Amino acid sequence: MRKLVVLGGGYGGMRVIERVLGHQLKDVSVTLVDRLPYHGLKTEYYALAAGTVSDRDIRIDFPEEIDYIYGQVTDIDTEDKMVLLASGEKVPYDDLVIGLGCEDKYHNVQGAAEFTYSIQTLEESRKTQQAINGLRPDSVVSVVGAGLSGVELASELRESRPDLTVRLFDRGPSVLSFLSNRVSMYVQSWFEEHGVEVINNANITRVDADGLWNHEDLFPSDLTVWTAGIQPVAVVRNQGWELDGGGRVKLTEHHFVPGLPDVFVVGDNASLPYAPSGQLAEAQAEQIVQVLLCKWKGLAYPELPDIKLKGTLGSLGKKAGFGVFMGKQSLTGKVARLLKSGILWKHKVIK
Repeated sequence: MRKLVVLGGGYGGMRVIERVLGHQLKDVSVTLVDRLPYHGLKTEYYALAAGTVSDRDIRIDFPEEIDYIYGQVTDIDTEDKMVLLASGEKVPYDDLVIGLGCEDKYHNVQGAAEFTYSIQTLEESRKTQQAINGLRPDSVVSVVGAGLSGVELASELRESRPDLTVRLFDRGPSVLSFLSNRVSMYVQSWFEEHGVEVINNANITRVDADGLWNHEDLFPSDLTVWTAGIQPVAVVRNQGWELDGGGRVKLTEHHFVPGLPDVFVVGDNASLPYAPSGQLAEAQAEQIVQVLLCKWKGLAYPELPDIKLKGTLGSLGKKAGFGVFMGKQSLTGKVARLLKSGILWKHKVIK
């Protein structure tokens, strides 16, 4: 029996498991190692933090047909082919898929790690929700980083807590300028119309319990959420593998670590020519399964095409949204929001 171990039940890990199970292989066992007993819809963590959805709304049960080990991965021994857990347990593998996700990257900003909240994990999003719910009326919430997560969190928070002052600090000249000019102008205008203060061309240099410094100016803040960058988790960064400028693992064209054909890396930990996303992790996972199936059958590795993404969708509260499809066509307003809701529904009910 060949033992496939998947680290992390995120978008990439889940897709690998679903596709392998679909082939009903009698000589391959699948074990998932994760801290939680369910898959969290990370693209919706912003809504949990803002208090507009419940914890149960953004969870999906893991499939029952596999083995589970719940714990924190502390190291990977590729020589003896073992995964080490914080409990002291060692998990052997024949093939390993690493999808452990990411953590916040603070860019050496003083106080950012100590005095900001996060939405990178389900546990951290719960803590952020509790802290926001406990704020008094007229408190100030600062969101640092105006990428997709920051924009969605700021807009959702505006609808959830209209009594709060919401500030969004954007490093660029306009929010989401990397998508399209039409989307950027629409989102910027939405924030202006709904009373979210956007500070463009921001450069946060320090954070403390009472506020944050943008360049040399102090902005008082009762609560600050950091959405200004991510990096792979430390256990992956510290393996000694070759990394790109973002700390992600450089891989062969077949998605395994060079020199380690039994170790695959998927999702936020993998160096790919796109920004990390759930859609990218699932597309990469599909290719990893193709490679594994050929490997297990003793066949040559398949020639893999370039991954092509369908586009990006985002929400502005519950009634508006935006999107860019195939890198060209832009969409804004209610239809974009409905499309995002539909994709979320499909992900939850269709395996």
